[in-house]
Amino acid sequence: MPKLAALTLSLAAAGVLLANAPAAQAATRPGPDAPQTGGLTCRGVGVDPGAKVRYRSEILVKAPMRTIWKLQTDVERWPDWQKPVATMKRLDKGPFREHSRFRWTTPVPATPVTPPTTLVITSTVKQLKKDRCIRWTGPAIGEGLRIDRGVHVWTFEKVKGGVLVRTEETHAGKQIESNAPLATQFLGKGLEAWLRDLKTTAEAEHRR
Repeated sequence: MPKLAALTLSLAAAGVLLANAPAAQAATRPGPDAPQTGGLTCRGVGVDPGAKVRYRSEILVKAPMRTIWKLQTDVERWPDWQKPVATMKRLDKGPFREHSRFRWTTPVPATPVTPPTTLVITSTVKQLKKDRCIRWTGPAIGEGLRIDRGVHVWTFEKVKGGVLVRTEETHAGKQIESNAPLATQFLGKGLEAWLRDLKTTAEAEHRR
């Protein structure tokens, strides 16, 4: 039996997902940086085209771009507003930019086939354009759990009433792809949770 039952996570926001939560549905409307394939890109590069596990969604955040961008790029502050992020450490110094690296952890509860564990995620920023997009990649590894390659793209577009935040992520690897529909369901739940947390926090800060 695949151990994917334990993968109640995305490289975004694992740990808060409930097994009985309704399955989320991926948004399909192409974003402003979308190539002819419809996927999101940052500086012309998108998610893994060959990955079997893929999810995309978006949300309107009624806050200034500067507030949203600061929350998303000040990664050391993620544990303050994302409960699933247990620890976070920048692996380089200076402003958040291309080639920045950060390592973060998230707990994964026990399942009938795996013990409780902590997933360690090491992310590297590959592309970035201020106030427009971010793309990072990296593995996620825990005891009995492994995502060999995660690719995550975010785009930000000023629209009437706020900022439209779009995100798309893919996971690749033998274990994670052994049950792609289940892994996609959990990935979607994690991304939807991240979007909601970003919206709630940004809008609260804007009202202060």
